[in-house]
Amino acid sequence: MLKQYKDYYRQLLAIGIPIVVGQIGVIVLGLADTLMIGHHSTQELAAASFVNNVFNLVIIFSTGFAYGLTPVVGALYGQNNLEATGRVLKNSLLANMLVAIGLMLIMSVLYAFVNRLGQPEELLPLIRPYYLILLASLLFVLLFNGFKQFADGLTDTKISMWILLGGNVLNIIGNYILINGKAGFPELGLVGAGLSTLVSRILMVVAFAFIFFCTRRYEPSRQGYRQGRINQRDFLRLNQLGFPVALQMGMETASFSLSAIMIGWLGTIALAAHQIMLAISQICFMMYYGMGAAVAVLVSNHYGRGEATAIRRSANAGFHLILLMAIATSVPIFLLRNHWGGLFTDNEAVSTMVAALVIPLLVYQFGDGLQINFANSLRGISDVRPMMFIAFIAYFIVSLPVGYICGFVLDWGITGIWMAFPFGLTTAGILYYLRFRRKTKQLFL
Repeated sequence: MLKQYKDYYRQLLAIGIPIVVGQIGVIVLGLADTLMIGHHSTQELAAASFVNNVFNLVIIFSTGFAYGLTPVVGALYGQNNLEATGRVLKNSLLANMLVAIGLMLIMSVLYAFVNRLGQPEELLPLIRPYYLILLASLLFVLLFNGFKQFADGLTDTKISMWILLGGNVLNIIGNYILINGKAGFPELGLVGAGLSTLVSRILMVVAFAFIFFCTRRYEPSRQGYRQGRINQRDFLRLNQLGFPVALQMGMETASFSLSAIMIGWLGTIALAAHQIMLAISQICFMMYYGMGAAVAVLVSNHYGRGEATAIRRSANAGFHLILLMAIATSVPIFLLRNHWGGLFTDNEAVSTMVAALVIPLLVYQFGDGLQINFANSLRGISDVRPMMFIAFIAYFIVSLPVGYICGFVLDWGITGIWMAFPFGLTTAGILYYLRFRRKTKQLFL
């Protein structure tokens, strides 16, 4: 039976491995950030946990919005209409800029009320400057996402990989210098980590823009970009695809970000442990999402050519590969469960709490892989609107209430809050799968 998937495995790996490698670079950056900040100060680690969780919601939302470009470019690529991909990119960059402005305004309002979110008082002087620096970087996150999803839709995933890796290396070097005060720079701690992130995000956009506008790599698309105009049809199409995916991914991330606020009620130690666990969980999530992005690209290519059987087999092959990834990552995470905390901090209480959180982390890997794969499969066939409602049910009706009940009503603390994640993610995965199976039966009939 697996023989029928052989070609799909090969295509997914060719598209997905560069994305996964780029995502691993993001993981390494997150781990390096957490390691450097954690060893500099436990309070800075806790402050970074709160701010990063708040901004993760916005960044994932904006990434989801940019994902609306992938099925459009992928379908055009499947039809060999490369000039049109440049025109669509032009509209996408404008849409991303407008979304960035809106998100920055919302986050500015939230900043004014940051002292009312129940976080430990001693963390506020650390939270505020770091928050403002990440706020300034949002525009560059969205512009980079626009270029990246354009390249991924063309199956040219290696270029994004190299830019991500280069930007992350610069970020890590900047962290080392600015956090600890090396090479003649002052010791800036958490502020230094924020400044390093801002500079690296700016440079990644500059690099992608240079490759697109000043090299021959995307010549047919660049002609379409220059000749094409901002138009209502493309602009509305991108918004119709982008906002549902953004809301779906945003609600998923909100289940973690709002959980971080609840964890903040438990104190600095719990927040620090939560930040470490999020850094570890990104190892799994980013790898799965890298392969999930490849599924969306391959499914959209087949969708553009009207190949219904190939659409279903691409999605199934993607889930097989994600399951193998889940097994490969879960084993070492479990075996090293008593050592993860010590890598990030010298605080024994934090390390003990981290070891306890490994079990709920491993429990939700199947559900996480399932929802990532079939959410991206739906994105590939441009069936994105129902994903919003599924995400709302899974994360707001199931996950967050279960987290509050287990964490505070049953008094299980941070472990109880984390035990809610398997319920939410698995619910989402099952519902996405059922939707994809029903939708693909209706295609091209």
